[in-house]
Amino acid sequence: MRLSKMFGTTLRDAPAGTEAVSAQLLLRAGYIRQLGAGLYSYLPLAKRAITKIENIIREEMNAIDGQEITMPVVHPAEIWQQSGRWHTIDAEMARFKDRKDRDMVLAMTHEEVVATLAASEIKSYRQLPQMVYHLQTKFRDDPRPRAGLIRVREFTMKDSYSLDVDQAGLDAQYQAHYAAYFRIFARCGLPVIAVGSDVGMMGGSGAHEYMFLTEIGEDTLVLCDACGYAANKQVAAFAKSIGQSEEAKPMEKVSTPGTKTIESLAQFLGVPSSQTAKAFMVMATIDGAERFVFAVIRGDMDVNETKLANAVKATAMRPATEAEIRAVGAVPGYASPVNVALRALAAPGALTVATDLAPGAVEPLRALMIVVVDDAIPTSPNLAAGANEEGYHLINTNYGRDYTAQIVADIASAGDGCACVQCGAPLCTSRGVEVGNIFKLGTKYSAAMGATFLDADGQSKPVVMGSYGIGVGRLLACVAEAHHDEAGLMWPAAIAPFHAHLVVLPGKDGAAQAMAERVYADLQGAGVDVLFDDRAESPGVKFADADLIGLPVRLTVSGRALAQGGVEVKRRNSAEKIIVPEAELAAWVKSALKA
Repeated sequence: MRLSKMFGTTLRDAPAGTEAVSAQLLLRAGYIRQLGAGLYSYLPLAKRAITKIENIIREEMNAIDGQEITMPVVHPAEIWQQSGRWHTIDAEMARFKDRKDRDMVLAMTHEEVVATLAASEIKSYRQLPQMVYHLQTKFRDDPRPRAGLIRVREFTMKDSYSLDVDQAGLDAQYQAHYAAYFRIFARCGLPVIAVGSDVGMMGGSGAHEYMFLTEIGEDTLVLCDACGYAANKQVAAFAKSIGQSEEAKPMEKVSTPGTKTIESLAQFLGVPSSQTAKAFMVMATIDGAERFVFAVIRGDMDVNETKLANAVKATAMRPATEAEIRAVGAVPGYASPVNVALRALAAPGALTVATDLAPGAVEPLRALMIVVVDDAIPTSPNLAAGANEEGYHLINTNYGRDYTAQIVADIASAGDGCACVQCGAPLCTSRGVEVGNIFKLGTKYSAAMGATFLDADGQSKPVVMGSYGIGVGRLLACVAEAHHDEAGLMWPAAIAPFHAHLVVLPGKDGAAQAMAERVYADLQGAGVDVLFDDRAESPGVKFADADLIGLPVRLTVSGRALAQGGVEVKRRNSAEKIIVPEAELAAWVKSALKA
């Protein structure tokens, strides 16, 4: 390709407000252009790199018996209603009506479609296992697109789907993807780690995310350097200290003026924060209706909202307002679950609470509220907690004697210094960008969509599914984040849009130009992809653009190089320059690319 003919130009500066280095460099080097928030065009350089990434993905998917198909980007709403996700996914899903007033959806992912295909194509256990995949456009109306291609609204994703007769089959295909993903990212030159993750809107019994560690990442990862434990903070566990072993003491109400925080309460009482109980109150959407959730955790810990949402099976959560907190009988800053339902009897209209409930008629009211306690609470005796009265706390509260909960679960957030749940060593946190994910879906979608098969005994069973995704544009951006210097991009050879950047400095006698034309033709004939900078620009501009575009090898044909017996060659990741004879150039370039 001649640079003089290429569509797209380099820029001296990135557009204002471009924060990620990858976005700045991809824009400046003429790879991408922004159309709107989270919407990008891929110019020829980016398209060539994306195609190479997609072909690596295809090779690895085919190697584990994947079959490539193509599924629609526009879906009838009925299949999303049938799976239930029409009602549980919020505005992130783009909905519209066609000309016949039918509800339609722009694809976010394709579990429903694959389950529908399985229902029509799979009849017998003899047809399983199967795995299909495609590379296709997705749309998610993200409210906060940022960092160029790292967080967008429209994107290309490789999504694959496994179909099996049982859990053992799913486990095998899950493991095959687990290993294949590491090969894909390694071939693209991106270092990643796999971490346990929340299943989120996909559902299922387990998931892993592939994370590129970088400070621009929005995910917080919890890691153990000692044993290798790794999980997204949304689901990370840690070994919790056990409360002091002691007899339960009588509960007392004590005056604690101005102690609305755990820190001020612990200081006032002269106890560690681990001897206090913290209240966390939210409104959670459960089965389409809002419920008041009263969560209790020890004062030396924080609530993990993802864990809490999973514990109560909430599709959405928001902080409870002061009015809602008071309506259930709690007092902001002094709240606890002790007697909270009794106190709520005096709150007319609270969460549709009837005002004529007799004292002691607690259960009808409790049905409107869910109390959740962290699993460290039952083993932590004599905690100080709120008294649901301004300026007062209760000391020596004990779970089981003074209050109970509908749910006891791990709802604590792991962080730096917590003890590893596997080996006890201190955990650390890091930021990361998710570039891939794998999910064990089980029968959630197949059962909903009627995707069944007859087993060896003639019994009808739902197909067992897995789902596996890689964001192609995000992968490109993360490689750019990982491979650059102050001058520009530094592409790994496997996904570089071209192998070599040929620069000609013509001179006056035409010899360098003639040699550059020969080199260009010879390299292409030898199977080397060459970007030929034949523009009438100064050497400084040409060299700066070569560094910015970031191809693995730069070849310079000039009068000085001719006088030294060949072509000046330089690897992008090295300052060394050497002269290679024209006849040996193709072999040298191929050897450099292999290295």
